[in-house]
Amino acid sequence: MSLLHTVLSFVVALGVLIVVHEFGHYLVARWCGVKVLRFSVGFGSPIFVRKLGRDQTEWAISAIPLGGYVKMVDEREGQVAPDDLPRAFNRQSVWRRFAIVAAGPAANFLLAIALYAALFVSGVQELKPIAGAPAADSIAAAAGVRNGDIVQAVNGEPVRSWQDVRWLLLELAFDREPATLDILTAANTLERRTLDFSSISTDQSEGDLLMQIGLRVYRPDIPAVVGQVTAGSVAERAGLKKGDRILAIDEKPAGNWDTLVDLVRASPGKELLFDVERGGGRARIALVPDAVGEGDERYGRIGVGPDFDPERMKDYFVEIRYGIGEAVLHALKKTWDTSIFSLRMLGKMVIGDVSWRNLSGPVTIADYAGQSAQLGLASYLTFLALISISLGVLNLLPIPLLDGGHLMYYTVEILKGSPVSERIVEMGQRAGLAVLLVLMVFAFYNDISRLLTG
Repeated sequence: MSLLHTVLSFVVALGVLIVVHEFGHYLVARWCGVKVLRFSVGFGSPIFVRKLGRDQTEWAISAIPLGGYVKMVDEREGQVAPDDLPRAFNRQSVWRRFAIVAAGPAANFLLAIALYAALFVSGVQELKPIAGAPAADSIAAAAGVRNGDIVQAVNGEPVRSWQDVRWLLLELAFDREPATLDILTAANTLERRTLDFSSISTDQSEGDLLMQIGLRVYRPDIPAVVGQVTAGSVAERAGLKKGDRILAIDEKPAGNWDTLVDLVRASPGKELLFDVERGGGRARIALVPDAVGEGDERYGRIGVGPDFDPERMKDYFVEIRYGIGEAVLHALKKTWDTSIFSLRMLGKMVIGDVSWRNLSGPVTIADYAGQSAQLGLASYLTFLALISISLGVLNLLPIPLLDGGHLMYYTVEILKGSPVSERIVEMGQRAGLAVLLVLMVFAFYNDISRLLTG
């Protein structure tokens, strides 16, 4: 994946999210009769401006692309012409101001709902909920989960895909509530397994939590044949090529792809000798896997992918598809569940139950944008919906300078019958700026940490 591809994927995602968010503010402001002076994608000095419409609103692209704004006529921000006074934002009723500010986050949620609904109508390919052999000494192993078990329900809620299983288990794990799995075994018998999450550590990232649970997706027996070699990777530099069959690693047989992966992951920074079959001959290749991961959790990676038959893999996928009405209902539920889960995650970060390293900045988001775009349009749109929800939730937090801070002031105004004093607003802005700066520092620190640790 090239840097240009990652940057373009990020710019497109960011542009769509900003435009949708700000257009929500703009549209409701116009409906409420407020005059809009400028619609800007980005902050700082405009690098492109075009005036359109009866009000000659400036449509601008500005120098700093991390955000945007809608500038409305407002007496608190400068002189207002007498004819424009009735259309000033500050002269609108508190309910209209509330609606205009809330429209930005609402637009992000509506975008997510529209994207999810479109995906559900067109059909989404997801892995079937088939469990692989659980990790040794894990919660899943202790519960008796076995290779090939098909998960049919989690705590009585039916599941159709592995993604459903992951989502439900993560929610239960964060609450340390037990998870009861209804299982169809490889012997075609119905059984029940209970995962005990009482001792699980939620001060982890999502990946770490799933590792603690030990529940893995089923992987068919794939031969240890190289199908892909990542450009610039350890494998490419060492001379591994597409079509190479890995016979052994350090004289340990590599019977299938899973064995190869386990041997490589267990050897970060340690030289390995690969016995390779190529074109009827044999060769020995030495390489040192990159050590990747965070903190003490390091594992090896060499940058190769398996060679498998796509037709065979179809047996392990299910298409999730609904009619338009049902798709909208499922999209609403998914957006709601994701929003509530995001809020709970933030709450657990504040009280220390969840690590702040789960907070991501623009570098990590750009990386995910590039990866999802590489996987296809459906993955990219799913990523876009998830980030749109995150943006909506973030903007609704009661932090001054964010939309949620303004909504907090308007709520107080509704309750007490008069606006919050300018002194309180000023103090709130300073506190809000401090909070946002702290969040930005954490996010950028996490981004840099992930870059340094691979």
